Amino acid sequence: MIGTHQGGGHAALMAKGAWEATSATTHAPPAAATVLGGTSPAALTSALAGRLFSSAPVVVVATAASARSAEQAAVSAHAPLLLSTATVSATLLTAIAGLHPRAVLAAGLAPAARTALARRLPGVRVVSRAAALPATGPADPLRGVAVLVHAASTWSTGSTALAGALTATARVAGATVVTMTGYDPRAYPAAITALAKSRPREVVAVGSGFGPASRLAGRVAVAETGVQLPGGGQVLFPGHRLVALYGHPGAPTLGALGEQDLQQSIARARQVAGQYRALSRVPVVPTFEIIATVAQASPGYNGTYSYATPVSALRPWVQAASAAGMYVVLDLQPGRANLLTQAKLYASLLKLPNVGLALDSEWKLQPGQLPLHQIGSVDISEINSVVRWLAALTARYRLPQKLLVLHQFRLSMIIGEQYLDTSNDDLAILIHMDGQGTPGEKQATWNAVTAAAPPHVWFGWKNFYVKDTPMISPRATMAETPTPVMISYQ
Repeated sequence: MIGTHQGGGHAALMAKGAWEATSATTHAPPAAATVLGGTSPAALTSALAGRLFSSAPVVVVATAASARSAEQAAVSAHAPLLLSTATVSATLLTAIAGLHPRAVLAAGLAPAARTALARRLPGVRVVSRAAALPATGPADPLRGVAVLVHAASTWSTGSTALAGALTATARVAGATVVTMTGYDPRAYPAAITALAKSRPREVVAVGSGFGPASRLAGRVAVAETGVQLPGGGQVLFPGHRLVALYGHPGAPTLGALGEQDLQQSIARARQVAGQYRALSRVPVVPTFEIIATVAQASPGYNGTYSYATPVSALRPWVQAASAAGMYVVLDLQPGRANLLTQAKLYASLLKLPNVGLALDSEWKLQPGQLPLHQIGSVDISEINSVVRWLAALTARYRLPQKLLVLHQFRLSMIIGEQYLDTSNDDLAILIHMDGQGTPGEKQATWNAVTAAAPPHVWFGWKNFYVKDTPMISPRATMAETPTPVMISYQ
């Protein structure tokens, strides 16, 4: 029997003699995602027990010091485990009473606390030994429910005890338990695998850091696909470092990517990325940054001064890079074209999990301007239109977090930069410093770009084989502050 709180559930249970039940009853999941908040181990363990169980003939209450042995007792008794301080709080008493137990095992509580507990729970037997508990059977398992447990040391008190108590309660309920050191299941390959395998109807996350519930539901939907980024997981940063060859296939003058054929470019990208592996604490991912729309001196048939490379010409490079475990960024040099209009040309490629987008405002022309006659600029409203579209595409197809790169080496290139929309959980937005020159000149540009950037963005750095005098080493590149999470070579 599955117990619920709907339609006077407690009265129905009493009428059916639930007080004499020998098995706990669990709640049927009503929603896709639930986030349980609380500021103490007592509040969090109480919230989880109340969410998973509508009744339990036995409840185990333990102090943090006694939690490990209490976990074993709870599992053996098929009972939820609630944590308490030396004095049982009103919140905890309410939670215990709401489970309608016949017996409570008080582990680690002083005799006076056990007496007080028994006095406030009339009709409930309070014992100090597991052997004194009545025999109970397992609850109907919540096979369609996964419980996310934060196991990091950031809990203010009793982190190990808390994680153990939550895990024991979830397992007694028959739910799938997913333990993480953070709050985003997309960031943990093991969590992704567990959620993709179990495909739960509902996820219950313990801790307000997992919320809001709508955001968690979106993250879980992505995790359930099981599709991971090169290097693992579904969140780009800080868990990855991209090292890219920049350019256009078959065009050596546009960058290192076009100086050799496809297979040789893959080998070169791997070689360049390999220089960073010993310097990076996170996986280094070889990357192609392909100029998809190329700024031109002539207006072209549509008057945009930008040539849009056909998707059919780029697809072999994207497919080969994907097969080689690489990431791909499609770069837009829009000329007089609208950035969103150009981005939509490559929607079929951007639907792939390992393909991101770059906006190169240097090549964004205003009416009357021509390429190579001035440094271009773009208003933030145009960039934000791409942000919204790309985030919606990523969410619609339940893709891993997608990269959006904004190239910048002058502050004037992005007008209204402070209004950049960084609120989309589906995107990782990166400002890429692609200035050239001496190390001192590049450092000054880096300092200006990083200081002016809005919060919640990442940073990238570009090295030029020819135009840097001299080009700095991988070690010097990694010494920048903040450390760049994307490094391109042109």
